[in-house]
Amino acid sequence: MTRTPYVPLYLLTLTTLAVPAAKAAFIEDGKANLHLRNYYFNNDYRDRPGPAGQSKTAEWAQGFMLDYKSGFTDGTVGFGVDALGLLGLRLDGGAGNHRGSSMIPDASDGSAVDEWSRLGLTGKVRFSQTEARYGTLQPKLPILVANDGRLLPQTFEGGIVTSKEIDGLTLTGGRLEHTTGRGSTNRSGLAVAGGTRESNAFVFAGADYQLTPALKLQYYGAQLEDYYVQHFAGLVHTWALSDNQSLTTDLRYFKTDADGRNDSASGRAAGYRVTGLGDTAGKIDNDTWSAMFTYATGGHSVLLGHQRVSDSGNFVQINQGNTGEGAAGSSLYLFTDRLVTSFTRAGERTTFGQYSYNFAALGMPGLIASLTYLKGTHIRTTAGGDEKEWERDIALDYVVQDGALKGLGLSWRNGMLRSGLPSEWAQDQNRVTVSYTVPLF
Repeated sequence: MTRTPYVPLYLLTLTTLAVPAAKAAFIEDGKANLHLRNYYFNNDYRDRPGPAGQSKTAEWAQGFMLDYKSGFTDGTVGFGVDALGLLGLRLDGGAGNHRGSSMIPDASDGSAVDEWSRLGLTGKVRFSQTEARYGTLQPKLPILVANDGRLLPQTFEGGIVTSKEIDGLTLTGGRLEHTTGRGSTNRSGLAVAGGTRESNAFVFAGADYQLTPALKLQYYGAQLEDYYVQHFAGLVHTWALSDNQSLTTDLRYFKTDADGRNDSASGRAAGYRVTGLGDTAGKIDNDTWSAMFTYATGGHSVLLGHQRVSDSGNFVQINQGNTGEGAAGSSLYLFTDRLVTSFTRAGERTTFGQYSYNFAALGMPGLIASLTYLKGTHIRTTAGGDEKEWERDIALDYVVQDGALKGLGLSWRNGMLRSGLPSEWAQDQNRVTVSYTVPLF
Protein backbone atom coordinates (compact mmCIF):
# COMPACT_ATOMS: atom_id res chain seq x y z
CA MET A 1 0.00 0.00 0.00
CA THR A 2 1.26 3.45 -0.87
CA ARG A 3 1.76 5.62 2.23
CA THR A 4 1.24 9.35 2.24
CA PRO A 5 3.18 11.76 4.49
CA TYR A 6 2.53 11.81 8.25
CA VAL A 7 0.29 14.54 9.64
CA PRO A 8 3.01 17.08 10.57
CA LEU A 9 3.60 17.55 6.84
CA TYR A 10 -0.07 18.45 6.49
CA LEU A 11 0.34 21.07 9.16
CA LEU A 12 3.36 22.44 7.34
CA THR A 13 1.40 22.56 4.08
CA LEU A 14 -1.47 24.47 5.64
CA THR A 15 0.92 26.83 7.37
CA THR A 16 2.53 27.60 4.01
CA LEU A 17 -0.88 28.38 2.56
CA ALA A 18 -1.73 30.64 5.47
CA VAL A 19 1.28 33.00 5.43
CA PRO A 20 1.14 35.26 2.34
CA ALA A 21 3.11 38.48 2.24
CA ALA A 22 -0.06 40.59 2.33
CA LYS A 23 -3.32 40.09 4.18
CA ALA A 24 -5.74 39.06 1.47
CA ALA A 25 -9.44 38.51 2.07
CA PHE A 26 -9.12 34.80 1.49
CA ILE A 27 -6.82 34.61 4.52
CA GLU A 28 -8.76 36.97 6.77
CA ASP A 29 -12.00 35.07 6.13
CA GLY A 30 -10.35 31.65 6.37
CA LYS A 31 -11.29 29.07 8.99
CA ALA A 32 -9.50 25.97 10.24
CA ASN A 33 -10.89 23.23 12.46
CA LEU A 34 -9.41 20.03 13.83
CA HIS A 35 -12.07 17.31 14.01
CA LEU A 36 -11.29 14.43 16.37
CA ARG A 37 -13.15 11.12 16.03
CA ASN A 38 -12.62 8.03 18.17
CA TYR A 39 -14.39 5.05 16.57
CA TYR A 40 -15.06 1.49 17.71
CA PHE A 41 -16.60 -0.89 15.14
CA ASN A 42 -17.80 -4.44 15.90
CA ASN A 43 -19.66 -6.78 13.56
CA ASP A 44 -20.59 -10.23 14.85
CA TYR A 45 -21.48 -12.78 12.15
CA ARG A 46 -23.11 -15.08 14.72
CA ASP A 47 -20.54 -17.91 14.52
CA ARG A 48 -20.64 -18.02 10.73
CA PRO A 49 -17.51 -17.00 8.76
CA GLY A 50 -17.70 -13.43 7.54
CA PRO A 51 -16.44 -12.05 4.20
CA ALA A 52 -12.78 -12.37 5.29
CA GLY A 53 -13.20 -15.78 6.95
CA GLN A 54 -13.53 -14.60 10.55
CA SER A 55 -16.75 -14.76 12.57
CA LYS A 56 -16.29 -11.28 14.06
CA THR A 57 -14.81 -7.93 13.07
CA ALA A 58 -13.63 -5.71 15.93
CA GLU A 59 -11.56 -2.57 15.29
CA TRP A 60 -10.82 0.61 17.24
CA ALA A 61 -9.08 3.70 15.88
CA GLN A 62 -8.52 7.43 16.38
CA GLY A 63 -9.04 9.86 13.53
CA PHE A 64 -7.80 13.41 12.98
CA MET A 65 -9.36 15.61 10.28
CA LEU A 66 -7.69 18.99 9.74
CA ASP A 67 -10.08 21.09 7.66
CA TYR A 68 -8.96 24.48 6.29
CA LYS A 69 -11.31 26.65 4.24
CA SER A 70 -10.04 29.95 2.91
CA GLY A 71 -12.15 32.98 2.11
CA PHE A 72 -12.17 34.50 -1.38
CA THR A 73 -9.92 37.18 -2.78
CA ASP A 74 -11.44 40.62 -3.32
CA GLY A 75 -12.85 41.57 -6.71
CA THR A 76 -15.64 40.62 -9.08
CA VAL A 77 -14.18 37.12 -9.34
CA GLY A 78 -12.89 35.66 -6.07
CA PHE A 79 -10.37 32.85 -5.70
CA GLY A 80 -9.69 30.55 -2.77
CA VAL A 81 -8.10 27.28 -1.66
CA ASP A 82 -9.32 24.60 0.76
CA ALA A 83 -7.28 21.77 2.27
CA LEU A 84 -8.22 18.57 4.06
CA GLY A 85 -5.66 16.53 6.00
CA LEU A 86 -6.73 13.09 7.24
CA LEU A 87 -4.88 10.82 9.68
CA GLY A 88 -6.00 7.53 11.21
CA LEU A 89 -4.24 5.67 14.05
CA ARG A 90 -5.09 2.05 14.85
CA LEU A 91 -5.70 1.48 18.55
CA ASP A 92 -6.87 -2.14 18.33
CA GLY A 93 -7.91 -4.65 15.67
CA GLY A 94 -5.22 -7.27 15.25
CA ALA A 95 -5.16 -10.70 13.64
CA GLY A 96 -8.55 -12.38 13.41
CA ASN A 97 -10.48 -9.13 13.99
CA HIS A 98 -9.56 -7.17 10.86
CA ARG A 99 -11.77 -7.24 7.76
CA GLY A 100 -9.86 -5.83 4.81
CA SER A 101 -10.33 -2.07 4.43
CA SER A 102 -13.72 -1.95 6.12
CA MET A 103 -12.35 0.80 8.35
CA ILE A 104 -8.56 0.36 8.60
CA PRO A 105 -6.51 -0.22 5.43
CA ASP A 106 -4.68 -3.48 4.74
CA ALA A 107 -0.90 -3.80 5.08
CA SER A 108 0.97 -5.81 2.44
CA ASP A 109 0.46 -9.03 4.44
CA GLY A 110 -3.29 -8.43 4.85
CA SER A 111 -3.09 -7.24 8.46
CA ALA A 112 -4.29 -3.83 9.63
CA VAL A 113 -1.86 -0.92 9.23
CA ASP A 114 -0.80 1.09 12.29
CA GLU A 115 -1.51 4.47 10.69
CA TRP A 116 -2.70 5.92 7.38
CA SER A 117 -3.07 9.43 6.05
CA ARG A 118 -3.91 11.52 3.00
CA LEU A 119 -4.13 15.13 1.90
CA GLY A 120 -6.70 16.76 -0.36
CA LEU A 121 -6.53 20.23 -1.91
CA THR A 122 -9.39 22.09 -3.59
CA GLY A 123 -9.26 25.27 -5.64
CA LYS A 124 -12.39 27.39 -5.80
CA VAL A 125 -13.70 30.37 -7.79
CA ARG A 126 -16.74 32.51 -6.99
CA PHE A 127 -18.64 34.90 -9.25
CA SER A 128 -21.84 36.48 -7.95
CA GLN A 129 -23.88 33.55 -6.52
CA THR A 130 -22.05 30.89 -8.53
CA GLU A 131 -19.13 28.86 -7.16
CA ALA A 132 -16.88 26.37 -8.95
CA ARG A 133 -14.67 23.92 -7.06
CA TYR A 134 -12.01 21.55 -8.41
CA GLY A 135 -9.99 19.03 -6.44
CA THR A 136 -11.01 16.98 -3.39
CA LEU A 137 -14.79 16.87 -2.95
CA GLN A 138 -17.35 15.23 -0.65
CA PRO A 139 -20.63 15.48 -2.59
CA LYS A 140 -23.97 14.89 -0.87
CA LEU A 141 -26.43 14.72 -3.75
CA PRO A 142 -29.30 12.36 -4.62
CA ILE A 143 -27.22 10.74 -7.35
CA LEU A 144 -24.02 10.48 -5.23
CA VAL A 145 -23.42 10.60 -1.47
CA ALA A 146 -19.82 10.50 -0.15
CA ASN A 147 -19.62 7.83 2.55
CA ASP A 148 -18.77 8.88 6.11
CA GLY A 149 -19.71 5.68 7.90
CA ARG A 150 -16.35 4.82 9.43
CA LEU A 151 -13.35 6.64 10.94
CA LEU A 152 -12.37 8.78 7.94
CA PRO A 153 -14.62 9.95 5.08
CA GLN A 154 -14.62 8.87 1.46
CA THR A 155 -13.46 11.61 -0.92
CA PHE A 156 -13.78 12.18 -4.67
CA GLU A 157 -11.63 14.06 -7.18
CA GLY A 158 -13.12 16.25 -9.87
CA GLY A 159 -15.03 19.46 -10.37
CA ILE A 160 -18.43 20.78 -9.33
CA VAL A 161 -20.30 24.02 -10.02
CA THR A 162 -23.14 25.31 -7.82
CA SER A 163 -25.28 28.30 -8.80
CA LYS A 164 -27.91 30.16 -6.76
CA GLU A 165 -28.51 33.11 -9.07
CA ILE A 166 -32.30 32.64 -8.97
CA ASP A 167 -34.08 32.83 -5.63
CA GLY A 168 -35.15 29.40 -4.45
CA LEU A 169 -33.33 27.57 -7.26
CA THR A 170 -30.01 25.77 -6.81
CA LEU A 171 -28.36 24.38 -9.94
CA THR A 172 -25.56 21.82 -9.60
CA GLY A 173 -23.35 20.14 -12.18
CA GLY A 174 -19.97 18.52 -12.40
CA ARG A 175 -17.63 15.72 -13.39
CA LEU A 176 -15.79 13.30 -11.09
CA GLU A 177 -12.90 11.05 -12.07
CA HIS A 178 -11.51 9.24 -9.00
CA THR A 179 -12.32 8.33 -5.42
CA THR A 180 -10.42 7.34 -2.28
CA GLY A 181 -12.29 4.96 -0.02
CA ARG A 182 -13.03 5.52 3.66
CA GLY A 183 -10.48 2.82 4.61
CA SER A 184 -7.74 3.53 2.08
CA THR A 185 -4.94 5.85 1.01
CA ASN A 186 -5.08 4.73 -2.63
CA ARG A 187 -7.33 6.40 -5.15
CA SER A 188 -9.25 4.37 -7.70
CA GLY A 189 -11.44 4.93 -10.69
CA LEU A 190 -15.22 4.60 -10.44
CA ALA A 191 -17.41 1.51 -10.76
CA VAL A 192 -20.54 -0.20 -9.37
CA ALA A 193 -20.93 -3.15 -6.97
CA GLY A 194 -19.53 -6.15 -8.81
CA GLY A 195 -17.73 -4.10 -11.46
CA THR A 196 -14.01 -4.88 -11.76
CA ARG A 197 -13.23 -2.36 -14.51
CA GLU A 198 -12.84 1.33 -13.70
CA SER A 199 -14.52 4.31 -15.30
CA ASN A 200 -13.06 7.80 -14.99
CA ALA A 201 -16.08 9.82 -16.05
CA PHE A 202 -19.06 10.47 -13.80
CA VAL A 203 -20.97 13.51 -15.07
CA PHE A 204 -24.09 14.94 -13.46
CA ALA A 205 -26.43 17.91 -13.35
CA GLY A 206 -29.48 18.74 -11.31
CA ALA A 207 -31.76 21.30 -9.74
CA ASP A 208 -33.28 21.83 -6.30
CA TYR A 209 -36.22 24.23 -6.45
CA GLN A 210 -37.82 25.57 -3.26
CA LEU A 211 -41.16 26.27 -4.89
CA THR A 212 -42.69 27.45 -1.60
CA PRO A 213 -41.33 27.51 1.97
CA ALA A 214 -43.07 24.15 2.45
CA LEU A 215 -42.36 22.43 -0.90
CA LYS A 216 -39.06 21.46 -2.55
CA LEU A 217 -38.80 19.78 -5.97
CA GLN A 218 -35.68 17.97 -7.22
CA TYR A 219 -34.40 16.54 -10.48
CA TYR A 220 -30.93 15.10 -11.20
CA GLY A 221 -29.40 13.24 -14.10
CA ALA A 222 -26.10 11.35 -14.00
CA GLN A 223 -23.96 9.13 -16.20
CA LEU A 224 -21.18 6.77 -15.13
CA GLU A 225 -19.44 6.10 -18.43
CA ASP A 226 -19.65 2.46 -19.56
CA TYR A 227 -21.93 1.57 -16.64
CA TYR A 228 -25.21 3.48 -16.35
CA VAL A 229 -27.40 6.53 -16.91
CA GLN A 230 -29.58 7.52 -13.95
CA HIS A 231 -32.49 9.92 -13.53
CA PHE A 232 -33.82 11.04 -10.15
CA ALA A 233 -36.97 12.95 -9.25
CA GLY A 234 -37.86 13.97 -5.71
CA LEU A 235 -40.43 15.91 -3.73
CA VAL A 236 -40.28 17.04 -0.09
CA HIS A 237 -43.30 18.77 1.47
CA THR A 238 -43.77 19.86 5.08
CA TRP A 239 -47.29 20.58 6.27
CA ALA A 240 -47.42 22.61 9.47
CA LEU A 241 -50.43 21.24 11.35
CA SER A 242 -49.97 23.59 14.31
CA ASP A 243 -47.21 25.43 16.16
CA ASN A 244 -45.53 22.19 17.29
CA GLN A 245 -46.91 19.60 14.86
CA SER A 246 -45.94 18.83 11.26
CA LEU A 247 -46.30 16.14 8.60
CA THR A 248 -43.45 15.75 6.10
CA THR A 249 -43.85 13.85 2.83
CA ASP A 250 -40.68 12.66 1.06
CA LEU A 251 -41.06 11.00 -2.37
CA ARG A 252 -38.10 9.63 -4.38
CA TYR A 253 -37.87 7.90 -7.75
CA PHE A 254 -34.79 6.56 -9.57
CA LYS A 255 -34.59 5.16 -13.11
CA THR A 256 -31.25 3.55 -14.00
CA ASP A 257 -30.32 2.01 -17.36
CA ALA A 258 -27.21 0.39 -18.84
CA ASP A 259 -24.70 2.61 -20.63
CA GLY A 260 -21.77 1.86 -22.92
CA ARG A 261 -19.96 -1.40 -22.26
CA ASN A 262 -22.42 -2.55 -19.60
CA ASP A 263 -25.04 -2.56 -22.36
CA SER A 264 -23.17 -5.27 -24.32
CA ALA A 265 -22.47 -8.91 -23.48
CA SER A 266 -18.76 -8.50 -24.32
CA GLY A 267 -18.46 -5.46 -22.06
CA ARG A 268 -20.11 -7.26 -19.15
CA ALA A 269 -17.82 -10.25 -19.69
CA ALA A 270 -14.82 -7.90 -19.52
CA GLY A 271 -15.83 -6.68 -16.05
CA TYR A 272 -18.27 -3.83 -16.70
CA ARG A 273 -21.02 -5.61 -14.79
CA VAL A 274 -23.17 -5.33 -11.68
CA THR A 275 -23.91 -7.90 -8.97
CA GLY A 276 -27.32 -9.33 -8.23
CA LEU A 277 -30.03 -11.11 -10.14
CA GLY A 278 -31.74 -9.41 -13.04
CA ASP A 279 -33.47 -10.05 -16.32
CA THR A 280 -30.01 -10.06 -17.98
CA ALA A 281 -27.05 -11.21 -15.86
CA GLY A 282 -24.71 -8.33 -15.00
CA LYS A 283 -26.74 -5.71 -16.89
CA ILE A 284 -27.96 -2.55 -15.13
CA ASP A 285 -31.72 -2.11 -15.43
CA ASN A 286 -33.65 -0.73 -12.47
CA ASP A 287 -36.53 1.39 -11.27
CA THR A 288 -36.75 2.21 -7.54
CA TRP A 289 -39.28 4.36 -5.76
CA SER A 290 -39.89 5.18 -2.11
CA ALA A 291 -42.37 7.18 -0.08
CA MET A 292 -41.84 8.37 3.49
CA PHE A 293 -44.16 10.22 5.84
CA THR A 294 -42.92 11.77 9.09
CA TYR A 295 -45.22 13.08 11.81
CA ALA A 296 -43.52 15.29 14.42
CA THR A 297 -45.00 16.72 17.60
CA GLY A 298 -43.01 18.11 20.50
CA GLY A 299 -40.01 15.85 21.00
CA HIS A 300 -41.66 12.89 19.21
CA SER A 301 -41.11 11.93 15.57
CA VAL A 302 -42.70 8.93 13.82
CA LEU A 303 -41.69 7.92 10.28
CA LEU A 304 -43.43 5.31 8.12
CA GLY A 305 -42.51 4.39 4.57
CA HIS A 306 -42.35 1.88 1.75
CA GLN A 307 -39.82 1.21 -1.02
CA ARG A 308 -39.92 -0.99 -4.11
CA VAL A 309 -37.05 -2.18 -6.29
CA SER A 310 -37.98 -3.48 -9.74
CA ASP A 311 -37.58 -7.17 -10.61
CA SER A 312 -35.31 -6.26 -13.52
CA GLY A 313 -32.18 -5.68 -11.38
CA ASN A 314 -30.62 -4.27 -8.21
CA PHE A 315 -30.66 -0.56 -7.38
CA VAL A 316 -27.34 0.91 -8.54
CA GLN A 317 -25.12 3.84 -7.64
CA ILE A 318 -21.33 4.28 -7.53
CA ASN A 319 -19.50 1.58 -5.52
CA GLN A 320 -15.79 0.70 -5.90
CA GLY A 321 -15.81 -2.39 -3.68
CA ASN A 322 -14.56 -4.76 -6.40
CA THR A 323 -11.84 -2.61 -8.00
CA GLY A 324 -9.06 -3.91 -5.71
CA GLU A 325 -7.97 -0.49 -4.46
CA GLY A 326 -9.37 -0.59 -0.94
CA ALA A 327 -12.24 1.66 -1.94
CA ALA A 328 -15.00 -0.42 -0.32
CA GLY A 329 -17.85 1.40 1.36
CA SER A 330 -20.51 3.50 -0.31
CA SER A 331 -23.66 5.40 0.59
CA LEU A 332 -27.01 5.57 -1.19
CA TYR A 333 -29.67 8.30 -1.19
CA LEU A 334 -32.23 5.89 0.23
CA PHE A 335 -33.69 5.69 3.72
CA THR A 336 -33.15 1.90 3.55
CA ASP A 337 -29.36 2.38 3.39
CA ARG A 338 -28.91 1.39 7.04
CA LEU A 339 -26.18 0.17 9.40
CA VAL A 340 -25.89 -3.40 8.13
CA THR A 341 -27.65 -3.68 4.74
CA SER A 342 -29.41 -1.49 2.17
CA PHE A 343 -32.55 -3.40 1.01
CA THR A 344 -31.80 -2.77 -2.68
CA ARG A 345 -31.96 -6.20 -4.30
CA ALA A 346 -34.00 -7.02 -7.38
CA GLY A 347 -37.69 -7.32 -6.56
CA GLU A 348 -37.28 -6.26 -2.94
CA ARG A 349 -40.23 -4.56 -1.29
CA THR A 350 -39.37 -2.87 2.00
CA THR A 351 -41.71 -1.47 4.62
CA PHE A 352 -40.03 0.56 7.34
CA GLY A 353 -40.70 2.69 10.37
CA GLN A 354 -38.75 4.81 12.81
CA TYR A 355 -39.52 6.43 16.15
CA SER A 356 -37.26 9.24 17.43
CA TYR A 357 -37.37 11.32 20.57
CA ASN A 358 -35.54 14.58 21.25
CA PHE A 359 -35.07 14.88 25.01
CA ALA A 360 -34.86 18.66 24.74
CA ALA A 361 -38.62 18.50 25.25
CA LEU A 362 -37.90 17.16 28.75
CA GLY A 363 -35.22 19.75 29.50
CA MET A 364 -32.28 17.59 28.35
CA PRO A 365 -31.04 19.26 25.14
CA GLY A 366 -28.47 17.40 23.09
CA LEU A 367 -29.86 13.91 23.74
CA ILE A 368 -31.68 12.12 20.89
CA ALA A 369 -32.74 8.47 20.66
CA SER A 370 -34.29 6.49 17.81
CA LEU A 371 -35.51 2.98 16.99
CA THR A 372 -35.82 1.79 13.36
CA TYR A 373 -37.25 -1.40 11.86
CA LEU A 374 -37.21 -2.47 8.21
CA LYS A 375 -38.57 -5.62 6.57
CA GLY A 376 -37.80 -6.56 2.98
CA THR A 377 -39.69 -9.25 1.05
CA HIS A 378 -39.97 -10.64 -2.53
CA ILE A 379 -36.17 -10.71 -3.04
CA ARG A 380 -35.29 -12.61 -6.22
CA THR A 381 -33.16 -15.74 -5.69
CA THR A 382 -31.23 -18.09 -7.96
CA ALA A 383 -33.75 -20.83 -7.14
CA GLY A 384 -36.49 -18.71 -8.67
CA GLY A 385 -38.37 -18.06 -5.45
CA ASP A 386 -38.57 -15.12 -3.07
CA GLU A 387 -36.57 -14.40 0.10
CA LYS A 388 -36.93 -11.89 2.91
CA GLU A 389 -34.83 -10.06 5.49
CA TRP A 390 -35.26 -7.60 8.34
CA GLU A 391 -33.09 -5.14 10.26
CA ARG A 392 -33.56 -3.41 13.61
CA ASP A 393 -31.42 -0.36 14.47
CA ILE A 394 -31.04 1.56 17.73
CA ALA A 395 -29.33 4.97 17.86
CA LEU A 396 -28.43 7.10 20.87
CA ASP A 397 -26.66 10.46 20.45
CA TYR A 398 -25.63 13.09 22.98
CA VAL A 399 -23.80 16.39 22.50
CA VAL A 400 -22.57 18.25 25.60
CA GLN A 401 -24.26 21.66 25.57
CA ASP A 402 -22.08 23.74 27.91
CA GLY A 403 -19.10 23.70 30.22
CA ALA A 404 -15.49 22.75 29.50
CA LEU A 405 -16.57 19.83 27.27
CA LYS A 406 -19.13 21.79 25.23
CA GLY A 407 -19.49 20.24 21.77
CA LEU A 408 -18.25 16.79 22.78
CA GLY A 409 -20.34 14.20 20.95
CA LEU A 410 -21.11 10.66 22.08
CA SER A 411 -22.85 8.17 19.80
CA TRP A 412 -23.91 4.52 19.95
CA ARG A 413 -25.37 2.54 17.06
CA ASN A 414 -26.65 -1.03 17.30
CA GLY A 415 -27.92 -2.95 14.29
CA MET A 416 -29.36 -6.47 14.03
CA LEU A 417 -29.87 -8.11 10.62
CA ARG A 418 -31.56 -11.44 9.91
CA SER A 419 -31.73 -12.53 6.28
CA GLY A 420 -32.63 -15.60 4.25
CA LEU A 421 -29.77 -14.77 1.87
CA PRO A 422 -26.55 -16.77 2.48
CA SER A 423 -24.41 -13.69 1.79
CA GLU A 424 -26.05 -11.84 4.71
CA TRP A 425 -27.60 -14.46 7.05
CA ALA A 426 -27.27 -13.00 10.56
CA GLN A 427 -25.21 -10.04 11.78
CA ASP A 428 -25.14 -8.01 15.00
CA GLN A 429 -23.32 -4.72 14.72
CA ASN A 430 -22.22 -2.09 17.23
CA ARG A 431 -20.56 1.26 16.60
CA VAL A 432 -19.40 3.67 19.32
CA THR A 433 -17.98 7.09 18.47
CA VAL A 434 -16.66 10.00 20.49
CA SER A 435 -16.16 13.22 18.52
CA TYR A 436 -14.92 16.72 19.24
CA THR A 437 -14.04 19.74 17.11
CA VAL A 438 -11.25 22.16 18.01
CA PRO A 439 -11.52 25.56 16.25
CA LEU A 440 -8.00 26.65 15.29
CA PHE A 441 -8.82 30.04 13.77
